[in-house]
Amino acid sequence: MRTIPFAVGVIAAVLATGALAGQTAPQEGPPLTEADRATLRAYSEKEAMALQITLDKQGFSPGEIDGKLGKNTLRALEAYEGARGSKATPAANGGLRNYEISAEDMEGPFTEIPSDMMAQSKLERLGYSSILEKLGEQFHIAPELLRKINPGKKFAAGVTIKVPDVDSSLIPDSRQGGQPSNAGFGQVTVFVSKSRSSLQVLDSSGNVVFRGPVTTGSEKDPLPIGEWAVNSVTRNPVFNYNPDLFWDANPEHAQAKIPPGPNNPVGAVWIDLTKEHYGIHGTPAPGRISYSESHGCIRMTNWDALRVAALVTKGTPVHLIE
Repeated sequence: MRTIPFAVGVIAAVLATGALAGQTAPQEGPPLTEADRATLRAYSEKEAMALQITLDKQGFSPGEIDGKLGKNTLRALEAYEGARGSKATPAANGGLRNYEISAEDMEGPFTEIPSDMMAQSKLERLGYSSILEKLGEQFHIAPELLRKINPGKKFAAGVTIKVPDVDSSLIPDSRQGGQPSNAGFGQVTVFVSKSRSSLQVLDSSGNVVFRGPVTTGSEKDPLPIGEWAVNSVTRNPVFNYNPDLFWDANPEHAQAKIPPGPNNPVGAVWIDLTKEHYGIHGTPAPGRISYSESHGCIRMTNWDALRVAALVTKGTPVHLIE
């Protein structure tokens, strides 16, 4: 979505390694059997949540943990069982742990985010609208489910609540922007599947390092199938809004800079690709991943996009496939 010159040198360097030409996307596992589906249909909301937590911890993200066995969770389950060769089961003890809300958590500032882009451009930062939304993103759980598993709890400093026992070290609301200090996980390859609405990161041996659900475009802005590469990674990005690039933009809108924050249109991180205007990025609406359309870019939950950002570096091959 940002205008970046086509990096011919990057592509040439990647092609020289043979990474783009030789590696193929792994199958995501056979479809669940009817017996498997019958077992899953009998799961309670707590059991479904515990299964989602298991998948999240194993690097097969179900997207937002919501206690429902929707397509993101079922596809993550198929991918896990195909890659690991074993069944995924609900995490012990419901997959929850205790967490004491800190004074820092409560600092905010929490702001109601307007839907209009011009109104957004006038704000200093697009942070969270509530402590519930902030904690939901930190622990990868739908805010309404977080409240439900903590009945009668006040979300305030000093209060101990139950949260999913997932890796919460990649905080979507980090104020640090610019380029990452890490040099990437190693030699990895990224595959984005349009038909499976998924992104996979493979190591040099072809093992799945991470897999998560994505939104990949629309009929008007389809995923640009082809072989590309990572150009750069920017955390806490400013979004350069150009209404000319959006078919559904308000005709009265002008170009504007949308301030950073997890509720920015591209979320907590922008992974720029060598395909001009395209990237892998976060979202202010994690519950809609794979269920809504994008303007051609590859949209993930903020926490999943940050996971990918920690694995890639400049020149990492990115295959966009059907």
